[in-house]
Amino acid sequence: MDVDDADAKILPRNVVEYGLRRTLVTFAVILATLLEIVDTTIVNVALPTIQGNVGANIEEGSLIVTGYIVANVVVIPLTPWLSERFGRRRYFFASILIFTIASMLCGLSHSLWELVFWRIIQGAGGGGLISTSQAILRDTYPPDKQGQGSGIFALGAIVGPTIGPTLGGIITDNFSWQWVFYLNVPLGILAMFLVARFLRNPVDPHPKRVDGVGIALLATGLGALQYVLDQGQQYDWFDDPLITGLALLAGLCLLFFLSWEMFFAQRPIVDLTVLRYRSVAAGSTLGLVLGVTLTASLVTLPQFAQGILGFTATLSGEMIFMRAAAVMLCTPLSVALATRPNVDIRLLIGFGFLCTGLSNIVQAQVTTSTANFMSFALPMILGGIGLAFTFVPLSLAVFAGVTQRDIPGASAFFNLARQLGGSVGTAVLVTLISRGIAIHHSNLAREIRLGRTPIAAYAQTRTRNATTNQLNQTVNIQATTLAYADASRLTGASTLLVLPLVFLLKKRQSAPEAGGEAKIDVELG
Repeated sequence: MDVDDADAKILPRNVVEYGLRRTLVTFAVILATLLEIVDTTIVNVALPTIQGNVGANIEEGSLIVTGYIVANVVVIPLTPWLSERFGRRRYFFASILIFTIASMLCGLSHSLWELVFWRIIQGAGGGGLISTSQAILRDTYPPDKQGQGSGIFALGAIVGPTIGPTLGGIITDNFSWQWVFYLNVPLGILAMFLVARFLRNPVDPHPKRVDGVGIALLATGLGALQYVLDQGQQYDWFDDPLITGLALLAGLCLLFFLSWEMFFAQRPIVDLTVLRYRSVAAGSTLGLVLGVTLTASLVTLPQFAQGILGFTATLSGEMIFMRAAAVMLCTPLSVALATRPNVDIRLLIGFGFLCTGLSNIVQAQVTTSTANFMSFALPMILGGIGLAFTFVPLSLAVFAGVTQRDIPGASAFFNLARQLGGSVGTAVLVTLISRGIAIHHSNLAREIRLGRTPIAAYAQTRTRNATTNQLNQTVNIQATTLAYADASRLTGASTLLVLPLVFLLKKRQSAPEAGGEAKIDVELG
């Protein structure tokens, strides 16, 4: 019997857990998820301090973030294959181990390139945590408790990026930047112990042919694409030969990858057949937009608050935390409604996207140069409500009707879409803000003429140089404020635009296949 025949005869076993064992597995999985998700945002706040300590300029310092994200994006779609090849428990344990060791070595780094190298290794370990975590929780909870499992995962996936800036600000303002990385070490060790002790494999690990061509095309294509998205604005996009070349390389590699996986690979490294599920295809598209809303706003709003309003890193993090508080308060209600058989889950998702879109539009309205901390309370709270009612029902809808064996692949696509949404959204918004500042500055400057009474009165009280400098500074502040408001408005419009896709999802999720086995009780130990 060849490998393909052997694979076909392997059926997933029931790994539903109960009691204390399920609690411990859930805690370990969420802890690992939080480590990875928080790390994507916590470093952003500490980045200026890190750059100063390792002697890096802004362009070089950005590689600390870019290297992590590139490795993360490359590994996410490979996780289903790696989990099946080495066993889910072993792969998940190894991912936490790699992430934890790399975190410690990031803190011990003394040069920029040493830090960038370990951040890439850390990102490779972290990429194996997100989609694997979601698949583990999907298998660990019985069909009637799927909403509970998704709700718990949502708290990690949504709250994690939100508390990252707060935690990063506190550490940066009160401790050394190394503790941004050292914090992961004891928590990673605890997660590894629990995973090794209590997590079970849904299928036994078994050898599979290595799709070397697929891995090379995917890694090169996604890596180049991520670099273009992260660094494009800094180098003026396609005016730079490197960005142009990498964009072309990314397009060709990803095109060849799709062709290779669909028509030539004997054992594809990525199972594209999961897109046959309408819920996975539509849900991943919605997840892409969800990633824009969740991640991009976490990048742009703190920049505006600290750069224009003069907020400290800690205060801007506390402002974002208002959204996290709303998520934590509303998620239990979202779970309760999403698991009721008489509730159309699509209406919950639609309500969530509506609140999220409106929160960005309201945020645009309150984005002024005189805004204070409480000015952003309403959009933050409204956005938190929207995310709570979006993530849990959407996660349930994505897996609706998906067999247990296809859950890892569906999870990988959904999480990759959300990650790419954040990357694409951030790149687009940063570009639009930069160009918007230039456009608004030009438009505002045209309106400043000495013939206008307020300008003439202002000029009479100051010297010519003082008047020019002060007016230019005022114009810069207003132009920047208008550009950030435009970015929020565009994010809100994009979120509302995809609302019709909600009704391509299934009306009610069906129970996943469990290999025909009855529910089993698992004794602790």
